Amino acid sequence: MKKLIIATGNPGKLEEMQTYLGNLDCELALKPKDLEIEETGTSFRENAHLKAKTVAQATGEYAIADDSGLSVDALNGAPGIYSARYANTDEERINRVLRELGNTSQRGAAFICAVAIARPDGTIVLERERSCRGEILREPRGKKGFGYDPIFYFPAVQKTFAEMDPIYRQKVSHRGLAFSALFPEIHNL
Repeated sequence: MKKLIIATGNPGKLEEMQTYLGNLDCELALKPKDLEIEETGTSFRENAHLKAKTVAQATGEYAIADDSGLSVDALNGAPGIYSARYANTDEERINRVLRELGNTSQRGAAFICAVAIARPDGTIVLERERSCRGEILREPRGKKGFGYDPIFYFPAVQKTFAEMDPIYRQKVSHRGLAFSALFPEIHNL
């Protein structure tokens, strides 16, 4: 594998992926801008597969994709695969989760990330899914991170993801755990 296409058009995601895949001896590139992928899967895993397969077949290169989001126990797993589309902005998404939770004391949640790699023919050759358990606070704390990070409290360090040092967060987060599990086998491709 000399080139690995990241199934996103977001340069920020490319930068983030480089932190996880930086030791690979291959070129990382974004998917073609005009290639749109509708996430029609019913799970993070299905969406990661769909994105990796579509990009691999379209480019004729190996492709990697991830799908991730927040699953809140008291909301029956919502926002789940709709995490990025739960509202129009991060602030609105956070407010919706807090509003829907109300005053319930059951605030358990998990960030979940599924990662998949497809061969140029679209065959999924490697995949991992990992989660990171925490709790949803009653109000946001911290300025680092993005998305739901300001309300996701990680009890092991008594901080939200938005209060954590980014390097430490990468190691303990759902995405960091998924990529760490994937990395030892990626060299065999």
